[in-house]
Amino acid sequence: MIVAILLILLIAALVGYLLQELQRPPNYPPGPRWLPFVGNTPAIRKLARAAEGQHLAFETLAKQYNSAVIGLKLGREYVVVAMGYPAVREVHSKEVFDGRPNNFFIRLRTMGTRLGVTCTDGPFWTEHRNFVTRHLRQAGYGRKPMQLQIQNELNELIGIVRDLSEEPVWPGSILPTSVINVLWTFTTGSRIARDDERLARLLLLLQNRSKAFDMSGGILSQLPWLRYIAPEWTGYNLLKRFNKELNDFFMITIKKHHEQYSDNKCNDDLIYAYIKEMKEKQHEEGSTFTDLQLTMIILDIFIAGSQTTSITIDLAFMILALMPEIQQKIRDEIDANLQPDELPQQIDRTNLPYTEAFLLEVQRFFHIVPVSGPRRALGDCTLSGYRVPKNATILMGLRTVHMDQDHWGDPEKFRPERFLDTDLKITNTERLIPFGLGRRRCLGELLARSCMFTFMVGILQKFTLHKTENGSDEPCLSLLPGITLSPKPYKIIFRSR
Repeated sequence: MIVAILLILLIAALVGYLLQELQRPPNYPPGPRWLPFVGNTPAIRKLARAAEGQHLAFETLAKQYNSAVIGLKLGREYVVVAMGYPAVREVHSKEVFDGRPNNFFIRLRTMGTRLGVTCTDGPFWTEHRNFVTRHLRQAGYGRKPMQLQIQNELNELIGIVRDLSEEPVWPGSILPTSVINVLWTFTTGSRIARDDERLARLLLLLQNRSKAFDMSGGILSQLPWLRYIAPEWTGYNLLKRFNKELNDFFMITIKKHHEQYSDNKCNDDLIYAYIKEMKEKQHEEGSTFTDLQLTMIILDIFIAGSQTTSITIDLAFMILALMPEIQQKIRDEIDANLQPDELPQQIDRTNLPYTEAFLLEVQRFFHIVPVSGPRRALGDCTLSGYRVPKNATILMGLRTVHMDQDHWGDPEKFRPERFLDTDLKITNTERLIPFGLGRRRCLGELLARSCMFTFMVGILQKFTLHKTENGSDEPCLSLLPGITLSPKPYKIIFRSR
């Protein structure tokens, strides 16, 4: 009898638990029903494969439920997806959405801890973001020193392209090195020669790490317990190896800076500035300035700035080769405002409005980060009238903003003129948000914009871009899916002017 009663109580408790698992929070955004333990994870993965991208899966659900805000449960986490400009702007503007998730996958990204700047929040985030911002300003960020570094890389890039002697090339195979070196100079105070094996190793590590996080991001963030059952299939072991390799790579440079540190070097680069901060705070109880945190800040800078910037320039070159009439307009504008041997710089943007509008359209049209975030709700709150529970994860569908037909009219058409008024002044940019908005706006925005403008204008001063006659090398407007969208490998010809 006692066994039977215990069994009944156990079954009742299990049923109660399952019912609680299946229950949606009050006034939670609309969305599909979920399963116990795994939530919507299997269904979303299946829909993402069919739609060829998770961002398109979310958009499918938005249409199905006729809502700009979708409520899901992925694994054990409540996940809210905001789509369309009003909802996305609300997430960006409300301080309650400034948090970052504190889950297993986020901690795995930073060596098992919550460190760095990108994936932290609260006083820790404020302190370290303020340090990075202050140092970048002292190092000439947004001013002439930054522009000189970018121009130095442009000169080398021009030499690389000229040495190709009109041999077809994929720009994506030569651009990342130039962008990485701009970041490396700001971080370490010196550049790395293009043929240095350290540079090739860093590029390979960052590229492979990005692919690994794309492969395992959904599974490990939603069902982290699978790492015990299938550590290879989930990508857990792969990510652990990449983390160790990147940490070892950066620590070599950090240790060298420690050995060579002196007070008069503290403004030379970010690492020296950070070491100075460490020394000043070493006697403070609970100081958060450590070598591991420095490694994570460096990693954040390279992840945030290297691939997205080089991919955007890559896509700009692809469009220029596909649309020679647009290329001609930009060249005419450049020739009318710059001398042939005059190196372009950021301040030239105001004199080259069509060129600037073209780059804005590249960012809108390709939206290479189709879903941004993740954010964490710091308390119970509302989004577009729906309730968002405390600690829920919030994602933002930027593609739905940049391809909104009601606002743009013809979003599927590549048309730089949409960003120019009748006086040829830049306009209509309030809904172009590739770098985000508000307090978490991308720290590297000025650097990224300057790299895009300087590299593209500098190349067009010296070369014209052409498609090859080989059909297999033809550029394609359809991008490869992933956390960051990227072009399929293609080749173009750079001909000297």
